Amino acid sequence: VGEQVLLKCSFRSSSPITENLVVYWTYRPLTGGQMETIFHYQSVPYPTTVGKFKDRISWVGNVANGDASIAIQSPELSDNGTFFCSVKNPPDV
Repeated sequence: VGEQVLLKCSFRSSSPITENLVVYWTYRPLTGGQMETIFHYQSVPYPTTVGKFKDRISWVGNVANGDASIAIQSPELSDNGTFFCSVKNPPDV
């Protein structure tokens, strides 16, 4: 709580990395319920503009190195849950 947390995500692709590569980060609270998209990246980062993670997520990845990691500022116990990273690099998924 209180310190920045790094959520690591690494990937490999048999296709060259292009501007079509897309990264999605989704989150489901520990209590269950709907999954929500909290971040996506396609050539540039698009942090969420709504919800509990608004203004707290930053892109720390480097897709050229197979890294799709994000950081969350000022984490709270209520942020506990499951975080999913999904990378699509057409035609590779």
